[in-house]
Amino acid sequence: MTSEMELQLKGYGLTTAQILYRMPDHPTFLQTYIWQHYDIAPDFPEMRHFLKFWQEELDGPLHSVRYVHRKLISASEWRSLKGEFILH
Repeated sequence: MTSEMELQLKGYGLTTAQILYRMPDHPTFLQTYIWQHYDIAPDFPEMRHFLKFWQEELDGPLHSVRYVHRKLISASEWRSLKGEFILH
């Protein structure tokens, strides 16, 4: 399993999606679901895979999806340093 730090160094950023869907038994009501995962913009393969699963396997039809994406580490912000600080 890949660690979160490795994903960030490969260009992944944190994607959060607010999914509104209709309840199967009461289609006039909307329910909300929050999904969060590391993903790559602008294609968002992880989110697309999840939404495809939702449409094929779950009963609640999608109403809308709003999402935000933020790269937590970019290549210019991370660098490898070699050194040591000795205190006392």
